[in-house]
Amino acid sequence: MSAAVLFDLDGTLADTAPDLGHAVNALLREEAHPEQPLASLRPYTSQGAPGLLRAGFGIAPEHPDYERLRQRFLALYAARLCVETRLFAGIPELLDRIEALRLAWGVVTNKRRRFTEPLAVQLGLSPRTPCIVSGDSTAAAKPSPLPLLHACALLGQAPERTLYVGDDRRDIIAGKAAGCLTVAVTWGYLGDGGPPADWDADLVIDHPDELSAFLASHAAPR
Repeated sequence: MSAAVLFDLDGTLADTAPDLGHAVNALLREEAHPEQPLASLRPYTSQGAPGLLRAGFGIAPEHPDYERLRQRFLALYAARLCVETRLFAGIPELLDRIEALRLAWGVVTNKRRRFTEPLAVQLGLSPRTPCIVSGDSTAAAKPSPLPLLHACALLGQAPERTLYVGDDRRDIIAGKAAGCLTVAVTWGYLGDGGPPADWDADLVIDHPDELSAFLASHAAPR
């Protein structure tokens, strides 16, 4: 029985690709590079700056220009953090259902706190939940289990009674390492981790309504 639900942010709760893609294209324009269609940048959104800069510029962190471009990309993103970003369809209703079932919930993301905290406020996630764990909240980010264990401690819930929901293979790796039940979603960015059915998640869902139904039959209220 589940008593808490933790969510990844980018690609799971919220579609952040439009604003992140805008920042990449703004940087490409500044550097006199051709812009990229959002569809080609979208799969790399969950991988943050490393994935998006690789998609836009074809460079890795070892490239001599990488750090300069990364810092400028982050500045451009910070200036336009939540213009087109929205919660995915069905997520507001899912959160309402979780709260109606009196389950604890929170967010565990690799996004840095400087972006996560204001974005959570603008999306209405905070202060609705007291648990927002960012990529720099613990000594290591996902796929380390540390952020998930920290989130469980914040909510006062045991990992084995907690679901972790994500759209990237490393979400499932982190969740399993923490001892959580894992849920892979197919509406997110997916990256280059292969199909969610191959991630060994405990549950694979195509729409938030499926998680609502699962929780209604497996929830253990606080």
